[in-house]
Amino acid sequence: MDHLPAPRPPSVVQLPDGTPAYTDHLPTTCQPTNAVPQVVHVHQAPPDRTVQRLALGSGMGAGAVAAGVYFGPLLVGALTAIAANLAILALVAAVCAWGVVTVVKSIGDKSSRKTR
Repeated sequence: MDHLPAPRPPSVVQLPDGTPAYTDHLPTTCQPTNAVPQVVHVHQAPPDRTVQRLALGSGMGAGAVAAGVYFGPLLVGALTAIAANLAILALVAAVCAWGVVTVVKSIGDKSSRKTR
């Protein structure tokens, strides 16, 4: 029931300076191919994925990806809450200004009628 391949024993070779090294970790030789390299356009990614793609592409690791996944929606939520608070504050300010103008006009009309 074991579906895993059989483990390979590590291959150890002697380098020219006499130190042993694993062959799995040696740098591979560059083999030129005629294939066209794949171009990934990061700027075409959705906004919430761009940071993750940049983090993975630059080798920053899982911490940067986790931060992008966690703090991205958190930042959007915080900015939305701030915008909602400012909208309510602007509505209250407009209603108060309308009330003050109405009262001032009403008092101004009464005081101008008494002097005549």
